[in-house]
Amino acid sequence: MTLTDLIIRIKLPFCKERELYRSFHQILGFYPRDIRPYKVAMLHRSAAAREEGKRINNERLEFLGDAILGAVVGHIVYKHFPRKSEGFLTNARSNIVQRNSLNKLAKETGFDKLIISNFKSQTHNSYVSGNAFEALIGAIYIDRGYGHCVRFVKERILSRLVNLDKAAYTTANHKSKLLEWGQKHHIEVSFRNEEEKEGNNTPLFRCTIVIAGIECGHGKGYSKKESQQNAAKEALERIRKDREFSLSLTAPKELQMKRYDDIAPLSTEEKNEAVTDEPHKKEDMDIDFSDISMKEKSREQIIAEAEAKAFAE
Repeated sequence: MTLTDLIIRIKLPFCKERELYRSFHQILGFYPRDIRPYKVAMLHRSAAAREEGKRINNERLEFLGDAILGAVVGHIVYKHFPRKSEGFLTNARSNIVQRNSLNKLAKETGFDKLIISNFKSQTHNSYVSGNAFEALIGAIYIDRGYGHCVRFVKERILSRLVNLDKAAYTTANHKSKLLEWGQKHHIEVSFRNEEEKEGNNTPLFRCTIVIAGIECGHGKGYSKKESQQNAAKEALERIRKDREFSLSLTAPKELQMKRYDDIAPLSTEEKNEAVTDEPHKKEDMDIDFSDISMKEKSREQIIAEAEAKAFAE
């Protein structure tokens, strides 16, 4: 325990908010010097307070904490995997700082119990705990600086609650994986987003994934990103489990036509038209291919041919 922590602990019996200090000590591993940023980190916008006419909530701290957390985790991952590529490191960091992971960390540290909001239950607002956890990182940075943020993430989070190696090798970014699959097979993948309102004026997002003109996955969430991830997860599962569906998206057009012909065979007249149509197209093409020979020519031959062509014109 540092001298500062010891002094704060001595003063706690005379502090009106000693229980709050002790709660944060249990979560952080150290006592806050200034409790005010931590109070703001607890405050969801639905229960925003007013100070000098301004609404106070944890959104600004969330913005700051998001940047700090990304830097801290990025640094730790960089040192932990010295031989891995940039893509691997990016995936490892994303898996740790993604919203679902932060929601779990808020719950496992007990910080979710300190969050103040006007929601009766946070189960239908899955972003609240994760956002507040980022705000907590921002509060630590303001109160104690970057070094304590590193200490908190490394000692209280990664060493106790997160298996870094397991997180790094887990692909949780379903949207990214689906887009990579589309690029590999040269197929367009699009995300169709809709927004509606729930109780307490909470936005609910719905996403439909369309691949090659076919609706392949549906998802919903309390952020656009969450709805897209859920829809991408459903689409990937369908592609993996339904082989016929997967082939219908990825098979070459010739095979797709063959499969269609098995279902609805062409008439004799239609087949004759299909057979005779291609030669007619070739005859109509008036293209001179005589100048595409790959044989090497001498400099004298090239000059002579050029002069002959010029005089002929």
